[in-house]
Amino acid sequence: MHQLPNLPYGFADFEPKIDAQTMELHYSKHHQGYITKLNEVLASHPDLLNLSIEDLLRDLSKVPEEIRTAVNNFGGGHLNHTLFWANLTPEESTPDSALRELIDLNFGSWDKFQEEFLKAANDVFGSGWVWLVKDEANKVRVIKTKLQDNPISENHTPLLGIDVWEHAYYLNYQNRRADYLTAIWSLIDWGVVEKRFYGKEGGRDSED
Repeated sequence: MHQLPNLPYGFADFEPKIDAQTMELHYSKHHQGYITKLNEVLASHPDLLNLSIEDLLRDLSKVPEEIRTAVNNFGGGHLNHTLFWANLTPEESTPDSALRELIDLNFGSWDKFQEEFLKAANDVFGSGWVWLVKDEANKVRVIKTKLQDNPISENHTPLLGIDVWEHAYYLNYQNRRADYLTAIWSLIDWGVVEKRFYGKEGGRDSED
């Protein structure tokens, strides 16, 4: 059975940039809701319950067609949020020189990368996510996904994902998505991003 991951911080640890009420609702209600519905969908397919959420989403063709959309939506919501929580830290974090050099090579400079990432996040129409991913050629790219789609389904390795659904910020920022993105940018755990790039951390959830 899929379960909520433990958080290495408290709900109030990001205030005032992310308020405790938003964190608690986001984690305890929204993320838990995706997990509950995913487990319900998979209950009649015990063979699929033995697969990690990454393996389910990496090859959706192995999922029966009648539940494929639900697994993508609820499973994507679960994996996306699991990666998202691990991406955050209340401590100051900076990327190491190797990651900075890679980003400079792919985007031209760190500032250009940040500009492209935040522009993509602001440009997401409606609900979705913005990602820094590693593609099959080991290059880093910024991409957007709709709703709860995850880059893993397109053979990308998600390194950094930011939730731009309104539930992630609306209590504090209302319609000011740009302000939320500026605030959350300073909370990114670049050590986690680096580990994902080098294949040392996948953000996998706990399972029975």
